[in-house]
Amino acid sequence: MTTTTALVTGANKGIGLETVRRLAELGWTVWLGSRDPELGKKAAETVQQDGLDVRQVTIDVTDDASVAAAVATVGEGGTGLDVLVNNAGITGRRVEPEDTVPADFIPVFGVNVLGPVRVTNAFLSMLRASAHPRIVNVSSGMGSFGVTTDPSRLESTLVSLVYPSSKSALNMMTTMYAKALPELRVNAVDPGYTATDLNDHRGTQTVAEGAEASVRAATVAPDGPTGAFYGRDGIVPW
Repeated sequence: MTTTTALVTGANKGIGLETVRRLAELGWTVWLGSRDPELGKKAAETVQQDGLDVRQVTIDVTDDASVAAAVATVGEGGTGLDVLVNNAGITGRRVEPEDTVPADFIPVFGVNVLGPVRVTNAFLSMLRASAHPRIVNVSSGMGSFGVTTDPSRLESTLVSLVYPSSKSALNMMTTMYAKALPELRVNAVDPGYTATDLNDHRGTQTVAEGAEASVRAATVAPDGPTGAFYGRDGIVPW
């Protein structure tokens, strides 16, 4: 029997799938969350082939009924839940700030901001039953004021309204959850510029490198940091 169980949303590919693999390799039970059940099933099977305890669960973070059904599935699995990784995210329409309209924000904030709120709220009772509960919010350096105003960073050259502001909102939510839930370790992570579908695989890191921050936050000690922003190499400025 494993003693730690995690759920990773948006995990049928990319950093999410690699996070599932890395946590399962620790001997954990990991629920692979995916909006599309068939894609999730295929992704889970690729990890299960290595003898790892990975279980597929359908979860659309924008839909109350889907999230409630996922809570029931995880609950019926009898594993409880120790770690929630809010990994699901989208970039939205790529458009210059002067051409951005209010409607551009709605789908992105629906996934990147309201999604973590919906999932966290739904699984909070299960997390509170854990002896060592942790929440990992997968953010981005694009949501950091410190990073995007640092001329030495690539992120400072990228100009966009929607995606960066959604990740800034997620960062603030992380600090507020950490204050409100002192019995949990709640942290945000910046995967770094990783080659995934979100950037048409233009990133300079592999998904293995991109998952390192999520794994680090997911395995934080019971007396470890909370309300922090992790990168691969340490703390990221807000």
